[in-house]
Amino acid sequence: MSVIPLSLNRFKWLVVCCLLGHSLQAQIPSPAPKQNQSILLLNATAHLGNGELIPRSAIGFENGKLSAVMAAIDIRLDTNAYDTIYHLEGKHIYPGFIAPNSRLGLVEIDAVRASRDYDDVGIFNPHVRTLTAFNTESRITPTVRSNGVLIAQIAPKGGRISGTSSIFKLDSWNWEDGVVIKDDGIHLNWPDANFRWYREAAKQEKAAKAYQKQQAAIKTFFDKARAYAKVAFHLEKDLRLEAMTKLFEGKAKLFVHADQVKEITDALYFTDHYDFEVVLVGGHDAWLVTDLLKDRGIPVLLRRVHSLPYYQDEAIDFPYRLPSILVQKGILVGLENSGDMEAMGTRNLPFYAGTAAAYGLESEKALSLITLNTAKILGIEEQLGSLEVGKQATLFVSEGDALDMRTNQLIHAFIDGRKISLDNPQKQLYRKYSKKYR
Repeated sequence: MSVIPLSLNRFKWLVVCCLLGHSLQAQIPSPAPKQNQSILLLNATAHLGNGELIPRSAIGFENGKLSAVMAAIDIRLDTNAYDTIYHLEGKHIYPGFIAPNSRLGLVEIDAVRASRDYDDVGIFNPHVRTLTAFNTESRITPTVRSNGVLIAQIAPKGGRISGTSSIFKLDSWNWEDGVVIKDDGIHLNWPDANFRWYREAAKQEKAAKAYQKQQAAIKTFFDKARAYAKVAFHLEKDLRLEAMTKLFEGKAKLFVHADQVKEITDALYFTDHYDFEVVLVGGHDAWLVTDLLKDRGIPVLLRRVHSLPYYQDEAIDFPYRLPSILVQKGILVGLENSGDMEAMGTRNLPFYAGTAAAYGLESEKALSLITLNTAKILGIEEQLGSLEVGKQATLFVSEGDALDMRTNQLIHAFIDGRKISLDNPQKQLYRKYSKKYR
């Protein structure tokens, strides 16, 4: 099947790279080689990501998989059993954090159009894939890894249907090496239902009609795609409708981006007509429709916690308390970071969870918002999201609490058991100018 990747003006991008010079590549750490020795992390506090904690732990892994997750007191240490042992008294171990709905690797410099590859021309673009557009050489990615974000769902933006996302490990030579799940979901941006705020009746009516027209266009496209998916053979393939087939076959999820009550309810009632696995993204007003979400088993990837209130009459700290409110209502919640300066801001993901912990959630439950909960929402919980025997050895060691910006200081990090570099261009510049101004 022929598919169209996100369109990038390759010539302009080449010019940008040339202008930045050869030092650009030199500052990006090389991907780590495959794990060839067994490793044991001993006596650190292990935060398992599933709500549990082991104060003095023994975490072992070999061939890229976790082979031991237990209390250190329960292990009889055979020095010959592991090739490398790290003694980590006073340190903390975490599963790699997961950043959903991110344009990391799709943008390098926001002000340079040639380096922005997340938004394509058109309204309905399910055939636009981040899979082959993901840039493993991004200078931003190492800065994100330095705070513990080791996995990301890379998603397109713009249009009514932005395109199809894929999930990646954030240390690889190319997208083939880094992909965890290809084409995991299609992203639908529900129309803005903010027309009730217009004071003039004429403007309200005009906006309401426009909203109904946009809804009708979505239904027409989805019905057409469903009819297309039922046909086994096509003389001429339609790339847009072909991309929707995975959705109707249950091989991809529908990520619905909506914030207000009307948008959320209209979107959920719309999806009732189809047998989709749905995820709500944004969901500021999700706390008002929790029964609707629970009845349908729909999880929420909650909008950026470090935000101003959405409405004028909201409490200033309401965005901070929203994760706790939804969790207490029994909703499966993960945290996402879409918005301004999104790619570079991905490094703040652990601090969103830290804020949620400061405003109503237990610390280990807050950690789950960026580990196991997000893994469940993305469908990768069998591989990632928590420290459990048999899962991928994607984890890191921090000097202190990784949800606190004062103590999130990584000293070791592993993806599939491979010890990755924690250096990045910002650290290199710090070292460079420290020598000058010391």
